[in-house]
Amino acid sequence: MLTSIEDAPGSGLPDIAVAICDRYTGVGADGWMLVDRTGGDGWDASIRLFNSDGSEPELSGNGTRCAAALLARERADRQEFRIWTGAGIKSLRLVAREDDEFQFEMNMGRIRVLDLHASVRKRDAVLVDAGNPQCAIPVENFDFDWRALGAAIEKDPLFPKRTNVSFLRREGPHAIDVRFWERGAGETNSSGTGSTGAAVAAVARRLVEPPVTVLTPAGALQIRFEPAGNGEGASTIHLTGPAVLVAEGVFHHAKMRR
Repeated sequence: MLTSIEDAPGSGLPDIAVAICDRYTGVGADGWMLVDRTGGDGWDASIRLFNSDGSEPELSGNGTRCAAALLARERADRQEFRIWTGAGIKSLRLVAREDDEFQFEMNMGRIRVLDLHASVRKRDAVLVDAGNPQCAIPVENFDFDWRALGAAIEKDPLFPKRTNVSFLRREGPHAIDVRFWERGAGETNSSGTGSTGAAVAAVARRLVEPPVTVLTPAGALQIRFEPAGNGEGASTIHLTGPAVLVAEGVFHHAKMRR
């Protein structure tokens, strides 16, 4: 859900996010994003993001691609965009377009593995910093209540600011199947940062080799690893996936009235 930041009220934004994202009385979404098109020193636009529970995360990989799609529709002569996020400036490159369907490659930066062999709720896990906190858990299958486990891990005392949770299963030498429990939104069919964290975790555990295709319930995302110079440091990760503009409109809610 994208909104022009100049059209949004200046207060009560978390409450508005909850109202808009409600799937029964609102539009329905995992999150609400405010886009400021004015740009600044080194970026073309900036975004502010709210989860469906009103909390404000640092970054959304899928959401940032959606913001880039909005910019690309308005600036047809542009192929590259730099967007300021709560996790720093992210660069995106338009690789394909058909009408209002876009494909972007997004530079996710250098993703850090914080703990390669963590134990979380008696589960083997990999803790990753993907611009936001990620807890990736390798599994053999999804025949267990991973939603309840994801909800419990999200709020585990190990994570004072809560965490995103991904359950990943190896599907081949270059592919993983993933289910997501997102901090502040719950179960979600796709996550850009979650896919990035899961792919980095799977490579670090030597379950797969790059490049990695992440199979999500909403479709596949591609993760490309660009080795750091001189073989030092973490690889730079590039995420490629779609962004589709599906609707436009006006949301009316009493709490939005001044």
